[in-house]
Amino acid sequence: MERLQGNHKMTTLLKYGTDLTKMAQEGKLDLIIGRSEQIERVTQILCRRRKNNPCLIGEPGVGKTVIAEGLALHIVNAQPIPPKLLKKKIVSIDMARVVAGTKYRGQLEERLVEIVDEVKESNGDIILFVDEVHTLIGAGGGGNALNAANILKPALARGEIKMIGATTLSEYRKYIEKDAALERRFQPVKVPEPSTDEAIQIIQGVSKSYASHHNVRYAEDAIVSAVKLSERYISDRFLPDKAIDLIDEAGSRVYLSRFNASGPIPVVTEKDIQQVVTSLTGIPVEKVSKKDSERLLKMEEVLHKHVIGQTEAVNVISRAIRRSRVGIRNQRRPIGSFLFTGPTGVGKTELANVLAAEYFSSKQAMIRLDMSEYYERHTVAKLIGSPPGYVGYDEGGQLTELVRRKSHSVILLDEIEKAHPDIFNILLQILDDGRLTDNKGRIIDFKNTIIIMTSNIGSGVIGKGGSDANARVAEELKKFFKAEFLNRLDEIIIFQQLTKSEVEKIANIMLKEVSGRLKEKKIKLHFTKSFKEKIADDGYSPIYGARPLRRTITRFLEDSLAEKMLSGEINKGEYVKVDIDMNGNVMLLRNSFVIS
Repeated sequence: MERLQGNHKMTTLLKYGTDLTKMAQEGKLDLIIGRSEQIERVTQILCRRRKNNPCLIGEPGVGKTVIAEGLALHIVNAQPIPPKLLKKKIVSIDMARVVAGTKYRGQLEERLVEIVDEVKESNGDIILFVDEVHTLIGAGGGGNALNAANILKPALARGEIKMIGATTLSEYRKYIEKDAALERRFQPVKVPEPSTDEAIQIIQGVSKSYASHHNVRYAEDAIVSAVKLSERYISDRFLPDKAIDLIDEAGSRVYLSRFNASGPIPVVTEKDIQQVVTSLTGIPVEKVSKKDSERLLKMEEVLHKHVIGQTEAVNVISRAIRRSRVGIRNQRRPIGSFLFTGPTGVGKTELANVLAAEYFSSKQAMIRLDMSEYYERHTVAKLIGSPPGYVGYDEGGQLTELVRRKSHSVILLDEIEKAHPDIFNILLQILDDGRLTDNKGRIIDFKNTIIIMTSNIGSGVIGKGGSDANARVAEELKKFFKAEFLNRLDEIIIFQQLTKSEVEKIANIMLKEVSGRLKEKKIKLHFTKSFKEKIADDGYSPIYGARPLRRTITRFLEDSLAEKMLSGEINKGEYVKVDIDMNGNVMLLRNSFVIS
C-alpha cells in the first residue's frame, strides 16, 4: 500500500528503509549526548549547494549511526537546526534488504532507480542515510550489470539527492577512495573515539534507557567503572560501544538475580561491572579482597609448588604480579617483560606455564613462539602479517592475531637469541608502548600481557660456577643484545643449575602426576624411597637439567605399568608398591586393596 509522508510518496523507501525522523517523533530514538561538533559539520555539508553528501568515517562502535539519529532528533525538535533542514526527513536505507531477492539482472537496478525517483520527487525534503556505505560498491555488479554506486553517482553529482554515508576508515580506503568519481561526491567527516570524560557523559545519558529496560538503577560509580574498565581491558573494541555493552550486560545480570525478589529497585554497582569484565576477559579486575591479598602475598609459595629452586626468578615474577593486581604499574606498558637466561631444563618454560595458569586462570592463556623459526629477514613479516599483495596478507600476523584474540596472556618467546635482529625493532615498540600495528593498520594492545623471553646465553658460564658467574653472564648478554633492548626489560633473570635435592623434588612432582592418572583408574601407587632416588639419579643431567626425568619415568615406570595392566596382572582397585631390586630393576608389588 502506498504511503504518503509530508505529501511525498515513500512506498519503496519504507519498504527498504526506516524513517528516522518518524522514529524521533515517536520517541524511539535514544537522546544523543555529545557529538555536537560532528552534527554541526554534517549540517554544514548538507546546506552546501554542491557536493552536499557527508560521509561519517570512524571505527566500529564510536557512534557514527547515532550522529544520523541525532540529526533526526534535531530536525524534529527544531533546535538547533537551520531553516533549510526544517521538515526534512532522514530515511535509513538497509542495503541488505535492497539486494535481498534480486535473482535476475536488472532487479537491483530497478529498485535503486525507484528509490532515487522517490527522493527526487521530494524536491530535497528526503535525505538518505546509508550505513556501511561501502557496500554500494559492487552491489549488483555481476557481469555487465551496473553496481549500486554507479546508479547513484549521476543523481549525487547533480545534487538531485542528498545522502549521508557511514563507514570505517579501512573500508573507506579500500572501496570509496579507489572509486575517485564516487569519492568526489562525498565530504568526509571524521568521527573519533570519544575521550574518557566524553564517554562517561554519553553513558550517563543512555543509561536511563537501559535502566528502564532492565528495571534497575545504575550507580554513578558503575557508569564510571564501565568506561574505565572497558578502556583498560577490552582493547579490540571502541568507546562508547564497549562501555554500553558492559552496562547492558550488568543490568541483565542484576535483573536476572533479583527478578523474583520484592523490594526496592536493584542497583547496578561497580562490583557488578567488574564481574562482567572478569567473565568477558578472564582477568580478575575486582578490588583485591582479603582472600586475594593473602594469595598474592603468598604468590612465591604458589609458584614454588610447581617450580623448584630458582628463588630469584619466582620472587621477581611475584612482585610484578602484585604491582599489576593493585594497579600501581605503568599502564602504558605490558604487565611485565622478562628475559630468562640459563641452562636448559631448569624451569624457564615451566615458570611461564605456571604463571599463565595462576595469574590468568588457564594454561590456555599462553602464546608460545619458537623464535628459531624467525631467523631470516623475511620471517619478520610473519609476526605482524604480510604486506598487501603478498601471500598470507588476509591471515594476519602470527603474534598480532594471537594477541588480538587472547589479549590477556603470557607471551613466551623461546630462544630469543635465534631471532633475526629486525625482530628486536618490533619488540622495542611492544616493550615501550605496549602496542603494535599489524599489517592491516589495526593497533594490537599488549598492555595486559606478560612477556617472557628465554635464552641459553651464559649456560656455559653458569655450568662452570664461581662467585662472579652472574656478572659474566650479564657481560655475555651485553655482547649479544643491544643496550636499548636490555634497558627496556623489567628484569633479566639468570636461572641457576639444579641441585641434586631439587631434581629429587621435581621427580616427586612428576611421580605424583602419574599417580594421579592411575588413581582415576582406581589403582593406587606407592613409591619407595629407593625408587625415587633411582629416578632422580638416572633422570638428572648437568647438561640437560631435569629434561631427561620425564623420559626416565616413562622408561622405568609407565612402560612397566602399561604391560602389567594389559596382561591383567594389575587391575582396578589394587594397591601397587613401586620399588627397586638388588640389580636396580623396577619391581611392581601388588596386593588386594579396594580403593573406595
